[in-house]
Amino acid sequence: CVIDGEVVALDKQGRSSFQLLQGREMPGGKEHPVHFYVFDLLQASGHLLLNQRLEKRKDWLQQLCREAKEPVRYSGEIGSDPAKLLSEVKRRGLEGIIGKLRGSVYEPARRSGAWIKLKVSNEQEFVIGGYTPPAGARNYFGALLVGYYENDRLLFAGKVGTGFNTKLLAALHKQFQGERRDDCPFADLPSKQGGAWVQGITPAIMRRCHWINPVLVCQVKFAEWTRDGKLRQPVFLGLRSDKAAHDVVREG
Repeated sequence: CVIDGEVVALDKQGRSSFQLLQGREMPGGKEHPVHFYVFDLLQASGHLLLNQRLEKRKDWLQQLCREAKEPVRYSGEIGSDPAKLLSEVKRRGLEGIIGKLRGSVYEPARRSGAWIKLKVSNEQEFVIGGYTPPAGARNYFGALLVGYYENDRLLFAGKVGTGFNTKLLAALHKQFQGERRDDCPFADLPSKQGGAWVQGITPAIMRRCHWINPVLVCQVKFAEWTRDGKLRQPVFLGLRSDKAAHDVVREG
C-alpha cells in the first residue's frame, strides 16, 4: 500500500505542534508522543487509486486502518459548517483545517483547488539567507533573515528573532557554519521604502550580518504581512527538511 499522511507531535492538550516535532531531535524531546495520521490511499494491492473518487479512497483506507495500532491514526471526515469549524479550531488554539472537494481525484505535485487550507493563524515556510549578530545576553545570533522566491529571485521577508531557546540557538548556529558565504543572497537588500531603510537594515548593518547559502527552509508563524510586504511579529517554529528552498514562495 501507498498511504498519504503526516507525522504529528502532540502537546499536553492534544494539539499538534511543529515545534515539538522538531524538538524530538533535541535532548529530552522524545517525551512528547508522535502519531502518524493517515488521510489518503494512493495504491493498494498493486492498483493505483489516484483516479478514484475521494470518498472511495477514504472508505478503503478506513477499512485498512480498522486493526491499526498506535502510532497510526485514521484521519476521517469532520463534516460541518466551515464557519463553525474555524471558530472551534480558533478556540482550541489550532492552526486551521483542510477542505477537500467531494468526488475529487488525487493530483500529486499539482495545486488544482480541490484541496484548500483554511487557517486561523498565518504560517508558512521561508528560506534562511543569513542572521544578525547576537545582542545583549543572547549568544550565537540575534535574528534570522528570511525570504521567499519570486521569479528565481530571493526576496527579503523580514527578521525572525523569537521562538528560540539556548539549545536551539546553538544547534542552528552550528548548522549555519557549513553554509557560510561572503555576499548577501537577497536580491532586494539593502533597499529603501518611503525614504527609510527596510527593516532598519542599512549598508553598515549589512556589513555586520552573516550570510549563508539559501538552502535551509524554516517554518514561521506571524501575525500578518505588512503593507510593504514584510512579516509582522514572526516566530520561528522549526526547520523544514521536506521542502526545497526554490519551492518556497509567498502564500496568501
